[in-house]
Amino acid sequence: MKKILILSKLVLLTAAILLIPSCAVNPVTGKKQLMLMTEEQEIELGAQYDPTVIATFGLYENQDLQAFIEEKGTELAKISHRPNLEYHFRILDSPVINAFAVPGGYIYMTRGILAHFNNEAELIGVLGHEMGHITARHTASQQSKQQLGQLLLVGGMIVSEDFRQFADYAMQGMQLLFLKFSRDNERQSDKLGVEYSTKIGYDAHKMADFFHVLDKMQMESESGGIPTFYSTHPNPGDRYNDVNQRATSWQDSLNSNNWKVNEDSYLRMIDGIVYGEDPRQGYVESGIFYHPEMRFKFPVPSGWKLENSPLQVQMAPADGKAAVIFTLAKQKTASEAAQIVVQELNLTTLESRNVTVNGLPAVVISSQQVSQNEQTGAEQTIKVLSYFIEYSGSVYVFHGVSSGEDFSNYLQTFELTMSNFNRLTETSKLNVKPKRIKIQQVRNSGSLADALKTFGVSQNQMNELALLNNMELTEQVSRGKLIKLIGD
Repeated sequence: MKKILILSKLVLLTAAILLIPSCAVNPVTGKKQLMLMTEEQEIELGAQYDPTVIATFGLYENQDLQAFIEEKGTELAKISHRPNLEYHFRILDSPVINAFAVPGGYIYMTRGILAHFNNEAELIGVLGHEMGHITARHTASQQSKQQLGQLLLVGGMIVSEDFRQFADYAMQGMQLLFLKFSRDNERQSDKLGVEYSTKIGYDAHKMADFFHVLDKMQMESESGGIPTFYSTHPNPGDRYNDVNQRATSWQDSLNSNNWKVNEDSYLRMIDGIVYGEDPRQGYVESGIFYHPEMRFKFPVPSGWKLENSPLQVQMAPADGKAAVIFTLAKQKTASEAAQIVVQELNLTTLESRNVTVNGLPAVVISSQQVSQNEQTGAEQTIKVLSYFIEYSGSVYVFHGVSSGEDFSNYLQTFELTMSNFNRLTETSKLNVKPKRIKIQQVRNSGSLADALKTFGVSQNQMNELALLNNMELTEQVSRGKLIKLIGD
């Protein structure tokens, strides 16, 4: 858990700047367009958002991958439509399969998407695609619209800006950072991704292959939640054929037959990368949330959905009528944290008491916040049960939130979770290890399925590994070929 950042102040600050529209020349099209921020403001905004992105997801430490992405990103930048812009490249510690950009030259790739690339050319194509969103100023345009929309957003259970900055922080972060582009924007970024990657010598046909993999993953996923790249990058029709055609056209125009793919070198680079959720950062097992690194645990309400990030843990029932937010306070004592939070969130204290939670000193506060719905004029009340618990030199905070009329229905659930916060001492829970990508050489020529069997892969894991390797189980592989496995 990391200390909470106050995002709403940033939104309000930048919005004041954005309210003054201006015309600017698009670097890609050469045409004038309505733009709510200058390039200088765009760069400043990106610099302000970067710490928020890092705090929300965390950075994944891999020096070889980081150095490679920076090297290739710099090459792409030099031949892009905005070569004088300073670009920044980050690897995020998230299993989600995504890549995204924010204004001002900040490009992010998750370890989840890096684990699913099978060669350098796929990575470079997607990197060029994200750079295209920046060079064509899609990110600046969408950010302007998104921020103005956030300022006008009123409604939902928590209507106060003071409290929303805390309780809905992660949701706001996702809405502001994972910008959804139009299909025209996606087509243009695909076009630019092909152009940029081809100009530095890579085979852009592999970019099309990766989009095809995402299509297959989307069909395989019951929830449609795995290929998050597509949830933030709407598929503009027949992307696979369109990218392939553009790749062929660019290769013909540059009159070369030597296009880099570099499969083996890439696979060796990702050997050992964490795959899927990292349980060391928190995991749920048998209704209990465990955090091995910070050595605590607490029960999760039955049937509630849990979202975990480095910044905070959020839990909520399916009907959305309540929420529990778990985070870390800035203060060093429970009493100080309770006093500051009540003031910052503009809460009215109804009751306050000192307690111990499994031997740990704590402060429990019941409070409420009364506000007026700006659309209807009706008065609305939310009630909050908060636990401030001192543990290992820090103050851990629970907030249980619901409307005034529903609060009594959830009070017992809130209490059950918060009052059972405890130290984590079980060795088996503390020593849990994440899954990792393991690169192996095929031992004998045959089908991919045969090769996987020689490494002891179970039948129920076959399809996952076929997708991970962008192959069919019946596809023939030669002895010595590198393939991905999943191990400890």
